[in-house]
Amino acid sequence: MHTLSRGAVRLIVLACLGFGGILPIAAQSGAKNGEWTTYGGDLGNTRYSPLDQINASNFSKLEVAWRFKTDNLGPRPEANLEATPLMARGVLYSVVGTRRSVVALDAATGELLWVHGENEGERGTVAPRQLSGRGLAYWANGNDERIIYVTPGYRMFALDAKTGRTITSFGKNGVVDLKEDDDQPIDPLSPDIGLHSAPIIGRDVIVVGAAHKPGGVPKSRNNVKGYVRGFDVRTGKRLWTFHTIPKAGEFGLDTWQNDSWSYTGNTGSWGQAAIDEELGMAYLGVEMPTGDYYGGHRPGNGLFGESLVAVDLRTGQRKWHYQFVHHGIWDMDNPCPPILADLNVNGRAIKAVAQCSKQAFTYVLDRATGQPVWPIEERPVAKGDVPGEWYAPTQPFPTKPPAFDRQGILIDDLIDFTPELRAEAVKLVSRYKLGPMFTPPVVSKLEGPLATLTAATAGGGANWPGGSYDPETHVFYVSSQSIVTPIGLIPPPADRSDMNFISGQARPPAAPAGRGGAEGGEGGGPGAALNVQGLPLIKPPYGRLTAYDLNKGDILWQAAHGDTPDNIKNHPALKGLNIPRTGRPGQAGTLVTKTLLIAGEKGMATQENGQRGAKLRAYDKATGKDAGWVSMPAPQSGSPMTYMINGKQYVVVAISGGGYNAELVAYRLPN
Repeated sequence: MHTLSRGAVRLIVLACLGFGGILPIAAQSGAKNGEWTTYGGDLGNTRYSPLDQINASNFSKLEVAWRFKTDNLGPRPEANLEATPLMARGVLYSVVGTRRSVVALDAATGELLWVHGENEGERGTVAPRQLSGRGLAYWANGNDERIIYVTPGYRMFALDAKTGRTITSFGKNGVVDLKEDDDQPIDPLSPDIGLHSAPIIGRDVIVVGAAHKPGGVPKSRNNVKGYVRGFDVRTGKRLWTFHTIPKAGEFGLDTWQNDSWSYTGNTGSWGQAAIDEELGMAYLGVEMPTGDYYGGHRPGNGLFGESLVAVDLRTGQRKWHYQFVHHGIWDMDNPCPPILADLNVNGRAIKAVAQCSKQAFTYVLDRATGQPVWPIEERPVAKGDVPGEWYAPTQPFPTKPPAFDRQGILIDDLIDFTPELRAEAVKLVSRYKLGPMFTPPVVSKLEGPLATLTAATAGGGANWPGGSYDPETHVFYVSSQSIVTPIGLIPPPADRSDMNFISGQARPPAAPAGRGGAEGGEGGGPGAALNVQGLPLIKPPYGRLTAYDLNKGDILWQAAHGDTPDNIKNHPALKGLNIPRTGRPGQAGTLVTKTLLIAGEKGMATQENGQRGAKLRAYDKATGKDAGWVSMPAPQSGSPMTYMINGKQYVVVAISGGGYNAELVAYRLPN
């Protein structure tokens, strides 16, 4: 560990406005006092700030206030910085670099105040979730200010926010080993469990989840279980453990047939949690069990896989749960941060939680009881024919709100810029199985089908950035992408996995057997090669923004997000055609302010000045109309945040990729 002293007086900003004393802060109130003190802006993940100095009249005038390059914070530069920084009392905090260092920066100038880094050796090298991660947590009680973060090697540190030094009274000399005291044995060098999300703190309880390797090709049907734990923020003492796969005698055990609960793993909570301090509850999004596309070794619905679970913040006891996918075999997981929203539905006040999803649904539940705000219907779904698989006969379908992106793949979804391109697309998909959402995977065969073509599964719909919510207007915003994922299954070589089937596609004897693409998870997923003359297989938009009136459960507007990619704008088969803005695929987190919805583009494109780059875009949050943009040298890779200091509003975003090393960029209006 190394620490650089701040050596400067702390900047104190914007005291509490208009209150004679300290009042409880509602979980869905948005960021307060010009700061941004939790990953989601508040404990309800609204990603909302009421600041309005930056608005539609001046957004395009934003200038770079400062930038912080991360190249030297680790043995090599990073190209995938997904962090959302925090800002408290004039200091900006973030995880950065390939070793996941923590930095404190002067929020006005970007000057480095201190840095904390850990070289975890082999433990860090084998970690399933490496690089900088997505964030950290801040906690303060008077002058006691702490930063809590989790390393790639799955160790949780408490740092003095003023100096960056470890707080030795926390855990063992400032660190809690998260591979210990987890109600199961875990090898310290296990490559199967870690975390890249930020801890969350409410009522002095730290809630920490777990993440695993992508699960398309698991080495074994036996795996580490992704339990969720609560810790005392002052001492690091474990307060509780919630078993995401029930143990003997616990609720939900009967949903695991043939004692499959005893050996099945995963079911981590790898996305961000939410906390309602008033209700004293934490909301945990749980991923699917081992493995992503074959569940024959775990018959039954398998609680709490792909569920939202509400637990008591002090004890970890289950209060309620709702399972969004029964016996998942599509890698739908539950990756998006739950968003807490106080609604008025037909004159009835409801404390709600809204969960958007890879399957492009937004599930809205009463967060006190878990009851759906609008009916969620169990509807019959197709049964597959994979040997040994167990199929759930029904799946939940919300009646409101409507889906925000494409679900399933049918002929009508295919590219239709010209009749010739449509015909070529139809011929290409003739070797695959098509169908609506929840069409099961198939065993891949050379004679066909090679795989089931899906949308809104591994990489489609919404993902880890989730959505944002305006607590004043009760409008919910979500960014999503439309991509095609082929899900095929093959028997694995005996030395590769003890599963009956793993993700992959049949290949001619001369070709090496393997997967049909990336192993699901949070990335773009498999299917990049499915194209027509280099064009996407399906119709645009490929990336979109959706706004819901969450009081009514209706879509207010949708807009294509991102410029049309160069390979579409310049494609010879489209010459002379008027192609509307298609948007670009990718996971683009959003920020909502008093008047704007802000989101950066994914991917690179040639801009009006002839240079390649991406845009940080603003939209009128009421209509979805363009409200300005500024150029970025690389795509947005972390969700944006905003704060006010010295009378100036800043917007900070992490950018990286497209051949560009990671950095934090802060924008503000000219002086």
